[in-house]
Amino acid sequence: MSTVMDNFSWLYGKPSCQGRIKVEPEDFVVKENLGFEFAGVGEHFMVKIRKTGENTKYVVNELAKACGVKSRDVSWAGLKDRHAVTEQWLSVHLPGKPDPDLAQFVAEHPGVEVLETARHDKKLRPGDLAGNWFQLTLRDLDLADDVMARLEQVKLLGVPNYFGEQRFGHGGNNVIKARAWGNDEFRVRDKSKRSFYLSAARSWLFNMVLSERIEQQTVHTVVAGDLLETEEDDRGRLVESNPEQWQQAVDNGTASITAPMMGDNALPTTAQAEAFEMAIVEQEPLLLKLIRDNRMRHERRSLLLKPKQMVWQQDGDTVTVSFALPAGCFATAVVRELMVEQEQQEGHDANSDQ
Repeated sequence: MSTVMDNFSWLYGKPSCQGRIKVEPEDFVVKENLGFEFAGVGEHFMVKIRKTGENTKYVVNELAKACGVKSRDVSWAGLKDRHAVTEQWLSVHLPGKPDPDLAQFVAEHPGVEVLETARHDKKLRPGDLAGNWFQLTLRDLDLADDVMARLEQVKLLGVPNYFGEQRFGHGGNNVIKARAWGNDEFRVRDKSKRSFYLSAARSWLFNMVLSERIEQQTVHTVVAGDLLETEEDDRGRLVESNPEQWQQAVDNGTASITAPMMGDNALPTTAQAEAFEMAIVEQEPLLLKLIRDNRMRHERRSLLLKPKQMVWQQDGDTVTVSFALPAGCFATAVVRELMVEQEQQEGHDANSDQ
């Protein structure tokens, strides 16, 4: 099956195995980890839901009706796939009001369960989460042993930290629209569409840089001018000289090489790394123009992603794997290194992050 992600390199080579994922919603389980405790009091009513085969925004609208508020009064930390079983928190702004009875809401929506409620003094905002835990079932694998071998590699060395196909829309439509917008072919006034197209533009450029570093076999190697992400320094460490001195930190996992989330300000990298990154992103002048015209601020993102708590088991031609990822990272980036999907699955949320 050909997808927009075929534009980007595989870390371990394109998988030989073909298989299927999301045959049933239960084959893709996601549990959200906010990473903080609720205050126990406050004007925000927090609802933990488990939804099966339902879109996050649809559930938000229905929960708003049940609580007697408008949809804009209900917020979330992250969108979750529709064709999956997902657990996440929603916050409902209910100042001065008691906790509503959600029995009727649950009765009318068999695909939604209320697992827990609480009170908090702040609303949830997109990105207000530490990460997600996934359990994925890969079925009908024609080379299951190859998947098992690749899982060992992924656990040891990680996967490319690509933005997944969801970010780019069906057939890469968000990137196509972003180029057209950058070429002044139309204006975008809708806030959600602006966000989709700008995010797609920046994500596409990041993926391009990452893909080329894989091609040039420098994805694990520190080069002069790289900006490294470290636990000690939120701003990152610039490799101004002697890259080999930093190589050990990258090898032992205390530092990671980053690539650009482009903005309108200058790259923080220098020397070889800066020249390399600019040569890649300048291949997409319309996306670069769009980002600069909209005054996006430059950020950095790690090249590689190492899943945590990674375990798996095989049952014939089926493999079940579970792992935890930080917020903003895609489970599909892991699956992509394991197998090639036999057919396009329906019901994916084109603009949802994992």
